[in-house]
Amino acid sequence: MIKNLDLWLKSYWQQEIKRLKSKKHEVRPVHIMFCLVDHFEPDWGGADFKAQMWRVQQWVDRYPRLAREHVDADDVCPAHSFFYPAEVYNEAHMYQLEKLCRAGLAEVNIHLHHDRDDEQGLRQKLSKAKDDFLRHGFLGKDKEMEGIRYAFIHGNWALNNSRSDGRWCGVNNESNILNDTGCYADFTLPSAPSSTQTSMINSLYYDEGNEARPKSHDGGTKVKVGGEALKQLMIIQGPLTLNWRRRKFGIIPRIENSDICSTNPPTDGRINLWVKQNISVLNKPDWAFVKVHTHGAQEKNMSVLLGDSLDSMFSHLETNYNDGENFVLHYVTAREMYNIIKAAEAGKNGNPGLYRDFLIEKNM
Repeated sequence: MIKNLDLWLKSYWQQEIKRLKSKKHEVRPVHIMFCLVDHFEPDWGGADFKAQMWRVQQWVDRYPRLAREHVDADDVCPAHSFFYPAEVYNEAHMYQLEKLCRAGLAEVNIHLHHDRDDEQGLRQKLSKAKDDFLRHGFLGKDKEMEGIRYAFIHGNWALNNSRSDGRWCGVNNESNILNDTGCYADFTLPSAPSSTQTSMINSLYYDEGNEARPKSHDGGTKVKVGGEALKQLMIIQGPLTLNWRRRKFGIIPRIENSDICSTNPPTDGRINLWVKQNISVLNKPDWAFVKVHTHGAQEKNMSVLLGDSLDSMFSHLETNYNDGENFVLHYVTAREMYNIIKAAEAGKNGNPGLYRDFLIEKNM
């Protein structure tokens, strides 16, 4: 059977039934906000400094040529959302990533691996991360509060101490601490087949946190049009479903967890499944958010991410989801995706591309 499927199978069937019932009431066009977030770890596998720099340089050299071949409905190229591991900060890596950011082809936010931590230790790590990243002009600026804001991905998927074995975190109310330190949204999920996967899937919601128990983000308050803009951490999930066209032993459907890697490249069928999940703000189905993820510093994935496969993914999106009648495509960064979600919550309509800087603007 599929590992840890019981954690989210009920939600999967509920959403499939709801989708069948609402099919007759589809709205057009649907604006597709597409974002690729990268758990970017140059030190992966214990690589030495030379190997780490080679990994970073591959992105600096090769990604611009690929990205500039593609544009969305707003004439915007796809910009890569790097989430860099704060615990192994290396300024040499960051100076290189600055080049992509200044070219408008990337943004950098905080990734963190930690284990058996406590609240004080986590606050110190996040504070240092913000200081380190700000030296390079990374992260964002709040247009209303005039503070520094950031997006977050948890290492080993263990947000809010959610692993079943209790490893790779230690802080039950991590969401509260992230929120207190300026984090506007978490982009960790989905994590299936890990035990950290939540029962709530394909959703945009707020997590109130809970010091007394782990995995508080297993549920939450969904973001909705006209809803209260809660002062809690927003959870922005990517697509999670079952792929019945790809079956193990010809019987068991495979998990579609929106991970792009060497063994699971972004095929046309997978892309169509991502869009089909229609992750959106409640009562705003014509703005859909597709967030997929990868580990882009691993050599085995680079042939997919910096070659024909990613080029074909962008081409498929532009050919099939940007006709202006049924679909309109918008390439967005993690920050821009959050801004557009907040614009939808505030009741904004029309072209969502106008709200890329709605609340949080680039610091650079």
